[in-house]
Amino acid sequence: MQCFYELFSEKQNTAVALGFFDGVHKGHRSVIELACDQKHNGLLPVCLTFSQSPKSVISNREIPAVMTAEDKVRALESIGIEHTVFADFKSIMNLSAQQFVSDILIGRLNAKKLFCGFNYRFGKNAEGNTETLRLLCEKYGIALTVLPPAEDNGAVVSSTLIKQLISNGEVRRANRLLCGEFGFCAPVEHGKRLGRRLGTPTINQPLIKNLVVPKFGVYCSKITLADKTEYCGVTNVGIKPTVGGTYPLCETWMPEYTGREIYGEKADIRLLDFIRPEKKFENLEQLKAEIIKNSVTALEIYAELKK
Repeated sequence: MQCFYELFSEKQNTAVALGFFDGVHKGHRSVIELACDQKHNGLLPVCLTFSQSPKSVISNREIPAVMTAEDKVRALESIGIEHTVFADFKSIMNLSAQQFVSDILIGRLNAKKLFCGFNYRFGKNAEGNTETLRLLCEKYGIALTVLPPAEDNGAVVSSTLIKQLISNGEVRRANRLLCGEFGFCAPVEHGKRLGRRLGTPTINQPLIKNLVVPKFGVYCSKITLADKTEYCGVTNVGIKPTVGGTYPLCETWMPEYTGREIYGEKADIRLLDFIRPEKKFENLEQLKAEIIKNSVTALEIYAELKK
């Protein structure tokens, strides 16, 4: 897949998936998959999204994301998108709905078929909705498919719902809606080596700026190292109150890892299930006993989910 960070003129006829697609969740995937299916009809599958969250730009405040930009690229590519345009939202936010369709979708992207979700908005001040888009597509002879909302247990699947689930520690349900696993890739940093003293050596990773923060506590996780090997992890997200931590980070013990130190290398961490809330222990012996107990639970969950 090729990524473009400014609008350009497509030479081929295209099928365009429209949306910000934060999380590329099951509802998003229905839209994107239909665009990709048009490759069989001779259309190039394209995703038109944005490098910044439109809501963040409009509100002038940071809005936490479900997924990093790198993970979004990988997800779009895995579904079958061939060109992704990360447009500058600020550069087109003041276009009228008609200008957006005529100048961007037709004039630049050479769109012949469009695909979007039920709540898609576009144009200055979000003046355009799916009915507006339908009328404009009829005017310009473009096919439009609008997907109804995906649901889960009676709730509409959305990035907002998934962020709430992650913030509440409900990562197993969040992962089901994401059709993947919530997490990120970050370098391994030096810590206080307390885990090594306890016999449970850990890797420390910073939380990613502008990514939704999971509920503080202990999780079963999947860790993928730079050499692509995978391990079960016991991950604490929080401030480590027992040892006087002051800022949140991820600290992970891999019970089955016996390799070399990996400071400075990147490790990919995916949270699989919540085990318990973060708590302060009276002493390090209690902390170690709880870590060992949590590792048993984590290994059981990891084995269950790998089946």
